[in-house]
Amino acid sequence: MTGWQTLLYKEVLRFWKVSFQTVAAPVLTALLYLLIFGHVLSDRVKVYDQISYTAFLVPGLVMMSVLQNAFANSSSSLIQSKITGNLVFVLLTPLSHWSWFIAYVGASVARGLCVGLGVFIVTVWFTHVSFAAPLWILVFAVLGAGMLGTLGVIAGLWAEKFDQMAAFQNFIVMPMTFLSGVFYSIHSLPEFWQRVSHLNPFFYMIDGFRYGFFGVSDVSPWLSLAIVGTAMLAVSAIAVHLLRIGYKIRG
Repeated sequence: MTGWQTLLYKEVLRFWKVSFQTVAAPVLTALLYLLIFGHVLSDRVKVYDQISYTAFLVPGLVMMSVLQNAFANSSSSLIQSKITGNLVFVLLTPLSHWSWFIAYVGASVARGLCVGLGVFIVTVWFTHVSFAAPLWILVFAVLGAGMLGTLGVIAGLWAEKFDQMAAFQNFIVMPMTFLSGVFYSIHSLPEFWQRVSHLNPFFYMIDGFRYGFFGVSDVSPWLSLAIVGTAMLAVSAIAVHLLRIGYKIRG
């Protein structure tokens, strides 16, 4: 048991020692989104009855920060270790592929939740946000961070240089996050784009997470939970398999 705990501690310490960059900077970015979009659109956009647009934005920005930072943590750790060559020291240990998975994904969840909590604390000063179903908030936050942390493991194993990692993040993670309903309700979209949005698993993370705050959502939270849970199991199976065979980390 001490093996994965030690690796987990090392991964958490890795991002925490530069928390000004890994935690404070994403919090500032989310705050700027809130100030700009909330100020410009607060009187022009109405999403849910009796819920201001600024309040609507807060859960979306929190979850977006959780997802992006969970992905960044595991992916950056693996690609940096591969390029600098210090991954060999982890390979020399008798850690199983499950230990790797738990440690890297666990640290990603820790960073994602830490950033998300920071974003919420900062943004909640600008509007009133309720807690209709706190358990849903916790469930979707943990599942979302876990899924993106797992995707980060897959991306980190696949990428061999930083531009490949940047391509994965810029052309897959970023578009799926921004097109998941962070800044809008999908009911405001044309019918075709609503159908496209329903193919995006990130949408169900955002929508289920927002349900925990307001008690209203675009789809049933149980449907969101089923889809997010299934997606999490699928990407976890892929990541564990890649770690088991030593994909691009063992000669």
